[in-house]
Parts: sequence; C-alpha cells; structure tokens
Amino acid sequence: MVQNGWWGALSALLIALAVTPLVRKLAFRIGAVDRPNERKVHAGIMARMGGLGIYIAFVASALLFAPRSAQLTGILLANTLIVITGILDDTRDLSPKIKLLGQVLAALVLMEYGFEVKFLTLPLEGGIVYLERADTIFTVFWLVGVTNAVNLIDGLDGLAAGTSAIAAATMSVVALMTGQIQAFVLGLTLVGAIVGFLRYNFHPASIFMGDTGSMLLGFNLAALAILGMTKSVTVISLLLPVIILGIPILDTLWAIVRRASRGKHIFEADKKHLHHRLLQIGLSHRNTVLVIYGVNLFLGAAAILIQTLGTLWSLAAVAVLAVLLLLFARWLGALTDHLEP
Repeated sequence: MVQNGWWGALSALLIALAVTPLVRKLAFRIGAVDRPNERKVHAGIMARMGGLGIYIAFVASALLFAPRSAQLTGILLANTLIVITGILDDTRDLSPKIKLLGQVLAALVLMEYGFEVKFLTLPLEGGIVYLERADTIFTVFWLVGVTNAVNLIDGLDGLAAGTSAIAAATMSVVALMTGQIQAFVLGLTLVGAIVGFLRYNFHPASIFMGDTGSMLLGFNLAALAILGMTKSVTVISLLLPVIILGIPILDTLWAIVRRASRGKHIFEADKKHLHHRLLQIGLSHRNTVLVIYGVNLFLGAAAILIQTLGTLWSLAAVAVLAVLLLLFARWLGALTDHLEP
C-alpha cells in the first residue's frame, strides 16, 4: 500500500502537467483573469483558476491509488465544494461572506465523514480533555483558518504552491512514521499535483492558481493534518501541523496583530506580508520565494525531528522554534510598519 503513494504522486504530476495548459485556455475564455493593481507585483493580465488543474490531478489520482474509505469520499466531496467556490470567486469575485460560507459548508461535509478533533491529551499529566460540543467549532475553525492562511500568502509566483508542497511532503513523512497510510498516500498525491502545476506557476508564471487553488491547498493541508497527525490528538501531535504550516499561519497572525494595533480591520489588505517584507529589503522575486521555501523546509525538518522526541524535549523544541520565528518576524518588521515605503 505504501507504494501507492509514489504511484499517486507520479500520476498526479503527469496529469497536472497535461491539464494545466488546458485550464489556462479555459480561464481566458471564461474571464478568470487577474489584472494588475497597486497591491500586485505582476504587470500584465494573467490567467487564474489554475487550482482546477491541481484538483483534477489530485482527485483522479486519489481515485486510482488511495485506499477506499469514508474519509476518501468526504475529502473528495469537500474538495469539490471548495473548488466550485473558488471558480465562482475567480470568475465573479464573490463577497468574503459567500466565500466563508462555502468553506464552512465544505468543512461540515468533511466532518460528516469522520474528520473531527474530539479530544486532547495533556502533555505532562497524561489526562484527556474531551471537546464535546466544542469539537465542531474547533474542527471548522481549523479547516477554515488554514484555508484562508494559505490564501493570504498567495502573493508571488510559486509561493503558495511550493509552501504547500513542502508542507504536504512533511505531513506524508510524519504520517508514514505513525502508520497513517491513507494520509501518506493522499499527501504524496497532493505533492505530485502541486509539483506538476509549479511547472507553470514558478516565476515567471504563465498561470496563477487563484482562489480555486489557494483555498483547495489550504483546505487539503488542514484535512491531512486531522487525518494523519491528530487522530490520537496528543498536544504534541496537534502542534506538529502548526509547525509544518508555520509560515502561512504565522503570517496571518502577524497581519491580524499588525492591523489591530493600528486600529484597522483585520481583513483589510496590505503589502506588509512576509513576502512583501523580503522584497522591500532588496531580494528578487525568485529569491524571496526561495528564502521562504528554505524556512518551510527548516520547519518541516523540525517537525519530523520533534515527532521522534519525548514529550518534554518536544515541548522544549517547540518553544525554541517559537522564539526563533518571533525574532525572525521582528527582524523583518512583520509586526510593525518600519519598512513601509
């Protein structure tokens, strides 16, 4: 069954390579295009909705190689809802409330097929805390939160796609280490679909993933975290996906703190995200993306290492990572405006 993960990845990569140019033509035909403005770094009209290519590659390969289960059915149905919402947004610019509604509905569908965080275990005492009625709120918040966190970092060619590929690959490794074969196969299949798409999305991109892609990737990463790393739901296993998804999650939290401290609405767009900061200190478009890839690889390796440690050492490692990321954010001015032009 483990080999199915590799076959799924190869199949998804080849399908994404084949269908993405067709999706690009379709995007131009139906008006799913991204026009430049003062917040964007591209100069010309670009096709978006590239996430449809990732979806086709992932779903087709998952049906071929992933183990049949209720969870597989749930993730494919929820993916379809997310992609429909994304396509509507990429073609019609949906309001934030309608997009949120689509995300919540997809999360609720996923929960109907067994994707729930029902309890936590305390790291030191070993006791169990049952979430009871709060399990729905907690699970939906996680799925919707990660979906939008990945959406927020989709600001440079290849950034969200590469970050998601690294996160999915890391989750696959941890899933294999813990015997979660289905999560391993689905994770590697998602990696293959993303890498195939990256052939057209890395700088200089010929197509953007759009909200169709960024929401799809964020939603799948959040779902894989529940499927592969939080089924026993120790506090450490719950922290692992947070570490693996550190860049999109922390960039979102920094944006909320930054905007709230200035009295602005937390959803107000700005050009002060991590990738904007790296561009402002003089890095090129490509090098900015590669630096963030490097940070993601570091976080992924740290998550794999933490999986092998005992509880106390794991908590100590998480604390060290938190301090390092806070220092990194402070150096870049991610919490402040001192680099604002």
